[in-house]
Amino acid sequence: PEPAVRIVVDMIEFCMERVPRFHPVSISGYHIREAGATAVQELAFTLADGIAYVQACVDRGLDPNRFAPRLSFFFDIHSDFFEEIAKLRAARRMWATIMRERFGVTDPRAMLLRTHTQTAGAALTAQQPLNNVVRVALQALAAVLGGAQSLHTNSFDETWALPTEEAVTVALRTQQILAEETGVASTVDPLGGSYFVEALTDRMEAEAGRLIRQVDEMGGMIRALDAGFPQQQIADSGYRTQLQEDAGERVVVGVNRYLQADEKPIPYLKLDEGLEREQIERVRAVKAGRSAAEVDRHLRRVADACRSGQNLMPVLVDAVKAHVSLGEIADVYRQLFGRYREPIIF
Repeated sequence: PEPAVRIVVDMIEFCMERVPRFHPVSISGYHIREAGATAVQELAFTLADGIAYVQACVDRGLDPNRFAPRLSFFFDIHSDFFEEIAKLRAARRMWATIMRERFGVTDPRAMLLRTHTQTAGAALTAQQPLNNVVRVALQALAAVLGGAQSLHTNSFDETWALPTEEAVTVALRTQQILAEETGVASTVDPLGGSYFVEALTDRMEAEAGRLIRQVDEMGGMIRALDAGFPQQQIADSGYRTQLQEDAGERVVVGVNRYLQADEKPIPYLKLDEGLEREQIERVRAVKAGRSAAEVDRHLRRVADACRSGQNLMPVLVDAVKAHVSLGEIADVYRQLFGRYREPIIF
């Protein structure tokens, strides 16, 4: 994890100095939730990742009042409607406290948690896929009511294949109906003051705070990852959820209850295999038209920057301008940084 964090800090430093309006990193909890985490675990481990990035930047001597305003987050939005709203509300409150009390920021913008959201891929079902339209609409509404800054709505057929144009259009229209017809985006924190929502927000903040303290006691997120702590927590939660669904204790409409015996397959997107060949030929053409000597020179510069600790970003920008591929750059990383292997979790 250390080389990955180093590259992120390089990016944050480069953007702070040269591209100050760019968002250098999206601190993501989406993959955490999709792997089986609970809402509380997603909240805690995402913020713990954010703490690790900010601390690494501070250790390099960067001022969080300057770089923190451009950090962004990315949360998954599942089907437990009020829990997801409370999760986003708790995330904002917790991040403001973390930045003010742990890192001593004074600029109010550096305390803001701005987040992208995406409806839950793990909640989509291959059975009765049109039900996914309803799931996505409710998840999208939760994201808006929770205060998301941006939103991606999944398509109803994504458990079958890449979405069709029709499915993508329905997903887009879901957002547009919410934005243009309902008025839900016209009020800040519309559920603030609700006893249930406030109590749930408080509970999620307290439970996520306990998990973050456990991570801190291990020495931070990198040490916790080395020990397999988040991985174990996520695996256990995902396993419990699957057992509950298999036993019918957690209802999934169309999967373990309200089944449809004569269900017919839906039309789904089938890609022409010729597209793959065309893309391969385009890549070959780019590689044939570039200077091999220049590619080698830039790859040596990337390797030198990896070894010396200098900021990689200016070197990487020069390399991609010379048509060095992402795969070739990643090969240098693998040679010098090694390949990360997850601890084995049972």
